[in-house]
Amino acid sequence: MECKVSWNGPSGMSFRAETGSGHMVNMDGAPEGGGHNLAPRPMEMVLLGTGGCTAYDVVLILKRGRADVKGCEVTLKADRAETDPKVFTKIHFHFTVRGKDLKATVVERAVALSHDKYCSASIMLAKTAEITHSFEIIEE
Repeated sequence: MECKVSWNGPSGMSFRAETGSGHMVNMDGAPEGGGHNLAPRPMEMVLLGTGGCTAYDVVLILKRGRADVKGCEVTLKADRAETDPKVFTKIHFHFTVRGKDLKATVVERAVALSHDKYCSASIMLAKTAEITHSFEIIEE
């Protein structure tokens, strides 16, 4: 895996990143840090990437188990250390899974498998952060 991150220049603290798969992503800093608040912060990108990683796993596990899943959202709430490096210290993942006749045990197993075995991002962040998760099922 590879990516390239380039500073957009002396007028601020924004960066553009190009992924190895050819996609572009912008990042920017907070105004108090010299940014213009025009794009997500780099640490927000870490958090949202982790959410994407685990949501991907949960949907894939449910689909492979032939569950009639129609939607999956995960809301992440994180705390960071007060001092540098301001690593994540706590992250809570709340999944909202929509579908027909979804069983709580099946959804719970999919979430657990993602967090314990498959989601590289959340497993990596668990080295510094206390990871918790919850879920709800919405019948459709």
